[in-house]
Amino acid sequence: MAEPLLEVRGLRGRYGPVEVLHGLDLEVAAGELVALVGANGAGKTTLLHLLSGLLRPSGGSIRFAGQDLGRLPPHRIVAAGLCQVPEGRQVFAPLSVADNLRLGGYAQRHDPAWLAAQEARIYELFPILAERRHQLAGTLSGGQQQMLALGRALLGRPRLLLLDEPSMGLAPLLVAEIFRVVGELNRQGVTILLVEQNARAALGIAHRGYVLETGRVVLAAPAATLLADTGIQRAYLGY
Repeated sequence: MAEPLLEVRGLRGRYGPVEVLHGLDLEVAAGELVALVGANGAGKTTLLHLLSGLLRPSGGSIRFAGQDLGRLPPHRIVAAGLCQVPEGRQVFAPLSVADNLRLGGYAQRHDPAWLAAQEARIYELFPILAERRHQLAGTLSGGQQQMLALGRALLGRPRLLLLDEPSMGLAPLLVAEIFRVVGELNRQGVTILLVEQNARAALGIAHRGYVLETGRVVLAAPAATLLADTGIQRAYLGY
């Protein structure tokens, strides 16, 4: 069996004296779309911060494409191909749409031909960004900012794309569009770890899912199995 693209074993993370993750195990194979679902405070965003190098593990290991990420700085992790779309989008509000995208491609600046082609692909994927490429990012709607944050991460040439609550604060029609695009990106070969409170939508496009509670994985199964689980339905899906 091939080694997973991402392999997390016994991962612990803390903020000061408070431990948030308690020995978490998780893996993502190349080409997969894996959903991580759970309530607020379960530790989902903390996990992504650990994977991205924004927080240092207090125990356990993170291996990505066979490389130990545990002590690498964030810019080295991005250069290795692990790129995150953060919760709340966090676009550079005073900069234009085009400049936000160019910043996303900074680690790939040695390959201008690829960057130009990928930028054109982003504008094809999100035509509204092409129309507003000279507009300041802070003046975009929430949904447009989410598209921009996703495009910015794609310009990092991700081998694994981390998505943190991409549906947060968006109208239902925009949520459906964002999940459609995420599913299409995966079908085009982008490996994705999707962190999302909207469990039904996330599991609806995922291959596999993990359920996180108070810093621990309590269930791991194919997404269709989790969707059919009555306990998951009551706890996370609202029926």
